[in-house]
Amino acid sequence: MKSESLSPTSNLLLAFALVFSLVAFATPQVRAQTFNVMFSFTGGNDGAGPLAGLVIDPTTGNLYGTTNVGGSFGYGVVFELSPSGVETVLYNFTGRHDGGKPDAKLLIDAKTHNLYGTTLISGDYDVGTVFELSPTGVLTVLYTFTGGTDGGSPQASLIMDRVGNLYGTTSAGGATGNGVVFELSPNGVETVLYSFAGGTDGAIPLADVTMDKEGNLYGTTSSGGTDKYGTIFELARVPVPSPTASSPTYTWKENILHNFTHQDDGDVPYGGLTLDKAGNLYGTATGGGTNSGGTVFELTPSDGGWNFTVLYGLAGWDISGTYQDVLLDASGNIYGTTHCDGSYAAGTVYELTRVAGTWTYNSLYVFTGETDGLYSFSNLVFDKQGNLYGTTGGGGAYGYGAVFKVTP
Repeated sequence: MKSESLSPTSNLLLAFALVFSLVAFATPQVRAQTFNVMFSFTGGNDGAGPLAGLVIDPTTGNLYGTTNVGGSFGYGVVFELSPSGVETVLYNFTGRHDGGKPDAKLLIDAKTHNLYGTTLISGDYDVGTVFELSPTGVLTVLYTFTGGTDGGSPQASLIMDRVGNLYGTTSAGGATGNGVVFELSPNGVETVLYSFAGGTDGAIPLADVTMDKEGNLYGTTSSGGTDKYGTIFELARVPVPSPTASSPTYTWKENILHNFTHQDDGDVPYGGLTLDKAGNLYGTATGGGTNSGGTVFELTPSDGGWNFTVLYGLAGWDISGTYQDVLLDASGNIYGTTHCDGSYAAGTVYELTRVAGTWTYNSLYVFTGETDGLYSFSNLVFDKQGNLYGTTGGGGAYGYGAVFKVTP
């Protein structure tokens, strides 16, 4: 058995952050709210290091997530957390055929309640898997990456279309080793939709993709582009003029919507994109920007192209910003977490509200790095009452991470 550790990427980021653990940044006035730690991981059979965020069952209010390590075999777990904070381990990864060290949040099928996810390592070729977990705890490996042209080392979550195809990215593999965007059919057949060359087309996608109503895909790469600081891309679904019975009815064409420059627009986007009902895209750059802690941006369609606008520059340093997709509420307000900014350099939960075209930053919570949690790599989810839930990779009562709840 391999020694228990976080994923290579996560180890690098955590180590880098620790160097700056004494740096403090001024934060705006914290808005009135309630913060609670719902569960603290012990680092044992219950798991450790929940690097990904959560999904919520809208019917029961149960939360589902993964831990990167811990569990019976040290390779992480899939867990359920009840609204009252009771954890149930649904599956222990063995680090063998089933995979190990899941870095991404889960996808829940609202009809079947099956959970879908990816693992960073292990599987038959030690470069990760795509899995399905039934409500009865039966795990099925849907695909094992080889690390070749099919991709490898997925760090992103999955999305599902109306007919049950899954879509995702890998951070490695592909034609040049710079990652791919893939589709996985319900019967487990993988199709590489795009293989990143590592140049102006982008490289190393760490985030999920999102799909519009026409079936086009949108995402980010953490590297590559004209300035090598990452890109925002579209994979446009293009119909084939004269398809045959044995050929696809459409192909995919990549369009670069924005190249990050390490200036006011930010750099190294680790998170993906969130699509609103009007067709606008929202996302974050993890570093750079006017206040050094990354940016929150919007892309709006215009005359066949896209306009890129920075909505807010977060305070911080280098890669202290947001690692996952932002969350939108019904009023268009934006919610997210940060890795290691804030008064204690331990991360924050924030909200951006728009009034008369101006965006205002509201600090919902500043982590101290102690029992409340340390370093949030998490997305956020709402329950029916408007409470927010997320995870921290460290801290908590035992130092192995926590699940938290914020009432804005």
